[in-house]
Amino acid sequence: MLTKEKLAELFCYEDGNLINKVQRGAKGKKGQKAGCFDKEGYVVIGIDKKLYRAHRLIWLMNYGEFPSGELDHINGKRDDNRVENLREATSSENKHNQKKRVTNTSGFKGVSFCKKSEKWIAFVTVNKKQKNFGPFDDVELADLVACEARNKYHKMFACNV
Repeated sequence: MLTKEKLAELFCYEDGNLINKVQRGAKGKKGQKAGCFDKEGYVVIGIDKKLYRAHRLIWLMNYGEFPSGELDHINGKRDDNRVENLREATSSENKHNQKKRVTNTSGFKGVSFCKKSEKWIAFVTVNKKQKNFGPFDDVELADLVACEARNKYHKMFACNV
Protein backbone atom coordinates (compact mmCIF):
# COMPACT_ATOMS: atom_id res chain seq x y z
CA MET A 1 0.00 0.00 0.00
CA LEU A 2 1.24 3.45 -0.91
CA THR A 3 2.04 5.66 2.07
CA LYS A 4 3.04 9.24 2.75
CA GLU A 5 6.49 7.98 3.77
CA LYS A 6 6.98 6.06 0.51
CA LEU A 7 6.02 9.17 -1.48
CA ALA A 8 8.50 11.25 0.56
CA GLU A 9 11.26 8.83 -0.50
CA LEU A 10 10.36 9.19 -4.18
CA PHE A 11 9.28 12.82 -4.55
CA CYS A 12 9.41 16.29 -3.16
CA TYR A 13 6.50 18.68 -3.59
CA GLU A 14 7.14 22.04 -5.29
CA ASP A 15 4.29 24.43 -6.13
CA GLY A 16 1.81 21.79 -7.30
CA ASN A 17 4.36 19.46 -8.87
CA LEU A 18 6.02 16.28 -7.70
CA ILE A 19 9.75 16.30 -8.38
CA ASN A 20 11.66 13.02 -8.62
CA LYS A 21 14.15 12.57 -5.78
CA VAL A 22 15.60 9.47 -7.40
CA GLN A 23 16.01 8.14 -10.93
CA ARG A 24 12.72 6.40 -11.83
CA GLY A 25 13.14 4.49 -15.07
CA ALA A 26 14.26 5.93 -18.38
CA LYS A 27 12.00 9.01 -18.33
CA GLY A 28 11.84 9.70 -14.59
CA LYS A 29 15.06 11.60 -14.17
CA LYS A 30 16.15 12.78 -10.73
CA GLY A 31 15.30 16.46 -10.21
CA GLN A 32 12.65 16.59 -12.95
CA LYS A 33 8.88 16.87 -12.72
CA ALA A 34 7.23 13.49 -12.41
CA GLY A 35 4.37 12.33 -14.57
CA CYS A 36 2.66 13.01 -17.86
CA PHE A 37 -0.81 14.03 -18.98
CA ASP A 38 -3.62 11.53 -19.47
CA LYS A 39 -6.29 11.95 -22.15
CA GLU A 40 -8.47 13.98 -19.76
CA GLY A 41 -5.75 16.51 -18.96
CA TYR A 42 -4.77 15.23 -15.50
CA VAL A 43 -1.15 14.61 -14.52
CA VAL A 44 -0.61 10.90 -13.87
CA ILE A 45 2.36 9.20 -12.25
CA GLY A 46 3.25 5.50 -12.27
CA ILE A 47 4.40 3.93 -9.01
CA ASP A 48 4.97 0.19 -8.67
CA LYS A 49 3.24 -0.49 -12.01
CA LYS A 50 0.11 1.44 -11.01
CA LEU A 51 -1.02 4.85 -12.32
CA TYR A 52 -2.08 7.53 -9.87
CA ARG A 53 -3.38 11.00 -10.55
CA ALA A 54 -0.85 13.49 -9.20
CA HIS A 55 -3.43 15.53 -7.27
CA ARG A 56 -4.38 12.45 -5.24
CA LEU A 57 -0.70 11.77 -4.46
CA ILE A 58 -0.21 15.39 -3.41
CA TRP A 59 -3.21 15.08 -1.10
CA LEU A 60 -1.71 11.93 0.43
CA MET A 61 1.66 13.67 0.91
CA ASN A 62 0.02 16.61 2.69
CA TYR A 63 -2.72 14.92 4.71
CA GLY A 64 -1.37 11.41 5.28
CA GLU A 65 -4.24 9.61 3.56
CA PHE A 66 -5.98 9.48 0.22
CA PRO A 67 -9.17 11.55 -0.02
CA SER A 68 -12.30 9.61 0.89
CA GLY A 69 -14.08 10.74 -2.29
CA GLU A 70 -13.22 12.94 -5.22
CA LEU A 71 -10.89 15.91 -5.30
CA ASP A 72 -12.01 19.15 -6.87
CA HIS A 73 -9.61 21.59 -8.51
CA ILE A 74 -11.04 24.85 -7.18
CA ASN A 75 -9.98 26.93 -10.19
CA GLY A 76 -11.09 24.21 -12.63
CA LYS A 77 -7.60 23.65 -14.05
CA ARG A 78 -6.86 19.93 -14.01
CA ASP A 79 -3.10 20.43 -14.09
CA ASP A 80 -3.00 22.96 -11.21
CA ASN A 81 -2.20 20.58 -8.37
CA ARG A 82 -1.18 23.12 -5.75
CA VAL A 83 -2.50 21.81 -2.44
CA GLU A 84 -4.38 25.09 -1.84
CA ASN A 85 -6.26 24.50 -5.11
CA LEU A 86 -7.54 21.07 -4.03
CA ARG A 87 -10.56 20.24 -1.89
CA GLU A 88 -12.52 17.11 -1.13
CA ALA A 89 -15.86 16.93 -2.92
CA THR A 90 -18.67 14.58 -3.67
CA SER A 91 -19.17 13.64 -7.31
CA SER A 92 -22.10 16.04 -7.49
CA GLU A 93 -20.13 18.93 -5.96
CA ASN A 94 -17.27 18.27 -8.35
CA LYS A 95 -19.67 18.47 -11.31
CA HIS A 96 -21.07 21.79 -10.03
CA ASN A 97 -17.60 23.31 -10.38
CA GLN A 98 -17.39 22.63 -14.11
CA LYS A 99 -17.12 25.39 -16.68
CA LYS A 100 -19.60 25.92 -19.51
CA ARG A 101 -19.65 22.94 -21.86
CA VAL A 102 -18.10 23.24 -25.30
CA THR A 103 -21.42 22.06 -26.78
CA ASN A 104 -23.23 25.04 -25.23
CA THR A 105 -25.13 27.01 -27.88
CA SER A 106 -26.56 29.89 -25.80
CA GLY A 107 -23.18 31.26 -24.77
CA PHE A 108 -24.21 31.14 -21.11
CA LYS A 109 -23.84 28.30 -18.61
CA GLY A 110 -27.21 26.99 -17.48
CA VAL A 111 -29.24 28.77 -20.16
CA SER A 112 -31.00 27.20 -23.12
CA PHE A 113 -33.51 28.31 -25.72
CA CYS A 114 -36.93 26.68 -25.75
CA LYS A 115 -38.12 26.48 -29.36
CA LYS A 116 -41.73 25.77 -28.31
CA SER A 117 -42.14 28.98 -26.27
CA GLU A 118 -39.38 30.90 -28.10
CA LYS A 119 -38.03 31.96 -24.70
CA TRP A 120 -34.85 31.43 -22.68
CA ILE A 121 -34.83 28.99 -19.77
CA ALA A 122 -32.36 29.15 -16.87
CA PHE A 123 -31.56 25.88 -15.11
CA VAL A 124 -29.33 24.30 -12.46
CA THR A 125 -28.91 20.73 -11.32
CA VAL A 126 -29.76 20.03 -7.68
CA ASN A 127 -29.61 16.51 -6.23
CA LYS A 128 -29.28 15.08 -9.77
CA LYS A 129 -32.50 16.81 -10.88
CA GLN A 130 -32.76 19.81 -13.15
CA LYS A 131 -34.50 22.88 -11.69
CA ASN A 132 -35.82 25.24 -14.35
CA PHE A 133 -36.36 28.98 -13.98
CA GLY A 134 -38.06 31.16 -16.54
CA PRO A 135 -39.11 31.66 -19.27
CA PHE A 136 -37.29 34.88 -20.16
CA ASP A 137 -37.34 37.06 -23.25
CA ASP A 138 -33.80 38.26 -22.52
CA VAL A 139 -30.84 35.82 -22.52
CA GLU A 140 -28.80 38.06 -20.18
CA LEU A 141 -31.61 38.00 -17.60
CA ALA A 142 -31.78 34.20 -17.87
CA ASP A 143 -28.01 34.10 -17.31
CA LEU A 144 -28.29 36.31 -14.22
CA VAL A 145 -30.99 34.03 -12.80
CA ALA A 146 -28.90 30.92 -13.55
CA CYS A 147 -25.86 32.49 -11.79
CA GLU A 148 -27.93 33.39 -8.74
CA ALA A 149 -29.43 29.88 -8.63
CA ARG A 150 -25.96 28.28 -8.83
CA ASN A 151 -24.74 30.49 -6.00
CA LYS A 152 -27.78 29.57 -3.91
CA TYR A 153 -27.81 25.82 -4.54
CA HIS A 154 -24.16 24.99 -5.26
CA LYS A 155 -22.69 27.40 -2.68
CA MET A 156 -18.88 27.20 -2.58
CA PHE A 157 -18.83 24.84 -5.60
CA ALA A 158 -20.72 27.27 -7.86
CA CYS A 159 -18.88 27.98 -11.10
CA ASN A 160 -20.33 30.84 -13.09
CA VAL A 161 -18.03 30.74 -16.14
